Amino acid sequence: MPKRILPFFSYLFHPVFIPIYATLFYLFSNHSYFINKEKYLVLLQVSIITFVIPMLFFLLLRLTGKITSVMVPELSERKFPLIIQCFLIILLVRKSITLELYPELHFFLLAALFSTLIALSLLFFNIKASLHMMGISALTFFVFGLSLHHQTPNTILIIFLVLMNGFVASSRLIMKAHTPKELIIGVLLGSIPQILLLFVWLGYGYNI
Repeated sequence: MPKRILPFFSYLFHPVFIPIYATLFYLFSNHSYFINKEKYLVLLQVSIITFVIPMLFFLLLRLTGKITSVMVPELSERKFPLIIQCFLIILLVRKSITLELYPELHFFLLAALFSTLIALSLLFFNIKASLHMMGISALTFFVFGLSLHHQTPNTILIIFLVLMNGFVASSRLIMKAHTPKELIIGVLLGSIPQILLLFVWLGYGYNI
């Protein structure tokens, strides 16, 4: 694949889009039992809180010189956006995507919160994790877990996401945004909380 194409995957799977992708799959998968009005309302809420508000904060930080790029390359630039992200996810899981209404998506976001908190903590030790790999790996395990829960293979989608993990990693290397170590840290931060909470929400799903 030409090197000039690879950066496209960094934008397509930017961390800010991952909650929207996960919500789309959750709401519109074959076993979705939500009415259309509810689907669009939930998608709107997730989009506003995880995309619109962060982008407004980004524009503000960009105008004040606190951030130089949408990719947030420097360690010092990452702390405030990650803090904002933590608060927004907490708002979402407490007020909108609750355990009682949307258990699987709730646990996905809760795992994402843990990942974000750990990534934020690592910054204070000058350790940089790839947020792109954290996001795409989390999405991959969420789709796998939801497919397992509903006993639907979704083989093509899962294979596609696995390939996208590779493309996103390659794009981050090509763009010289991360080292291989930072990519691995990102994968671990994204996947481990999802795997741990996967067992919780699978069990919760079978008990309701």
